[in-house]
Amino acid sequence: MAENPKALVGARIRHYRRKNGNRSMAAVAGLCGVTERYFSMIENGKRSPSSEVLTRIAAELQVPVSALLGDAPPVKAPVTLTTAPDVAGALMGYGSTRAAGPPVGPVLLRERVEEAWRTWQKSDQRFTEIEEALPALISDVEHSVRAHRSSSDASARRDVLRVAADFYGLMRSYCRRSGRLDLSLMVADRARRAAEDADDPIRIAAAHWSLGHCLLSQDGGAQEAHDVAGVAIGELQSVPESTEKAAIQGALELVRVVAEAQQKRWWDARQRLVNKAEPLGKKAGESNTMWTVFGPTNIGLHALSIEMLAGHSAEGLRLADDVDTSQLPSRERQFTFTLELARCYDQRRDDPAVLVHLLDLEKLSAEDMARSTVATDMVTGLLHRVRPTFQPQVAKLAERLGIAP
Repeated sequence: MAENPKALVGARIRHYRRKNGNRSMAAVAGLCGVTERYFSMIENGKRSPSSEVLTRIAAELQVPVSALLGDAPPVKAPVTLTTAPDVAGALMGYGSTRAAGPPVGPVLLRERVEEAWRTWQKSDQRFTEIEEALPALISDVEHSVRAHRSSSDASARRDVLRVAADFYGLMRSYCRRSGRLDLSLMVADRARRAAEDADDPIRIAAAHWSLGHCLLSQDGGAQEAHDVAGVAIGELQSVPESTEKAAIQGALELVRVVAEAQQKRWWDARQRLVNKAEPLGKKAGESNTMWTVFGPTNIGLHALSIEMLAGHSAEGLRLADDVDTSQLPSRERQFTFTLELARCYDQRRDDPAVLVHLLDLEKLSAEDMARSTVATDMVTGLLHRVRPTFQPQVAKLAERLGIAP
């Protein structure tokens, strides 16, 4: 006689609860938002959890939902793309583009850095395009900083340091997105030092924002990111009020929101979003101060992310209906929003909707998609479970991304 499917799911939950930390039913139940009695009934095969509860349990036990349902676990798609060797070499001083002769002036350097930022935020081939420009730009920025270190022209020295702080903020984002967290921390520190040497409070805060994002990308770095952002917010209090200050302070509050969500402090994250970030969003408007893309739209995106991480996919999708990312100056933010939507539908096992949003991600930036473990894992998951109707489309998408069936 076939075993009760509910009992099989319950047995798998019990197995992973004991295997991954051997925690009590009461502890896991509380973190998943259900009573211990109800959780016990699930484990004993007397109740079948809803898709949202099952998603929360899987997240808490740190296993894919497929592991609890008994589906074949997806093979991880290899994401081997990384920081271009010429870029890494230039950053660490052993590349072939080390500048010589007179340094580039601050005005021209500013134009080149801002053009690089525009490429990074707007291009659908941003990795390819930025990697062509970065080695020479790294060399010229560092050569200019060295040349102005002991300059008698205080104004030019400060301008160069400001450009350097902005440039290293870009490098932090590039290195983090290309998988070199070690380099992203290194350039985040360079951004902070340049901003401090320039005595520029807004850029100092922006450098802390960059560092916060590096820490959020590291396992166990959420509390450090929360603390770094908190210190920066405190230091901003002596800065005169302006839309620029509101924007950078709001961006720092969003770092703390993400940190709280990563720690499963859902109530704290929601309260901070409403009580701290939203008022600052009203002051700043839709801005791109220090390339942070802070504003009401980005706040809405973070509200969606909280609910997705909490396993409340229905609420996340409801919130997403009020978010329009089409006018954001950053393709990366548009990509992130679409990725979060795909994750919400993935939690609900709505495979056609997952496929639609994955195809939208490919249109936004195939390069970003190939570098996103979350996106490639969803494609791999679809390969193993999607209905025959959609199998050809998923297989072709996987082939374009270089994912083995």
